[in-house]
Amino acid sequence: MLPLALTAAACQPSNDGSPTLERSAAGLQQVPLTIRTAAGKEHKFTVEVAKSPAEQEMGLMNRQTLAPDHGMIFPHDPPRPASFWMKNTLIPLDMIFVRPDGTISSIAENTVPLSLEPVTSLETVGAVLEIPGGRSSELGIKAGDKVEWVH
Repeated sequence: MLPLALTAAACQPSNDGSPTLERSAAGLQQVPLTIRTAAGKEHKFTVEVAKSPAEQEMGLMNRQTLAPDHGMIFPHDPPRPASFWMKNTLIPLDMIFVRPDGTISSIAENTVPLSLEPVTSLETVGAVLEIPGGRSSELGIKAGDKVEWVH
């Protein structure tokens, strides 16, 4: 059974006609996201979209929790190298760096809460996906897997 947030009743059409979910408590657009592993498994998430510079700067700062099937995506248009830190971020995160073609280039697992050390993509990316720390390993998500979302 799908969580309520992923049912068709919770979807609203966006301005371009694509499905989006109701806005998050933080006021951000939410969209469904799927990671398809090389082993053929699909993992579905509901992610908040941090589009603007202010939304991207805030990210998941000051959040006490993040549900196992939720996250935040930071689209980069145009694609570019990415560098993140964990300033004011209270929970460990997996940072998944996504190439412009949707494949995962690398994963920084269980990043350290409140750390000011940069976490970098090591190459040009089209997006960065943050999910709860440890979920990538738990679900068998690896570099080369495919990330798909409405954008």
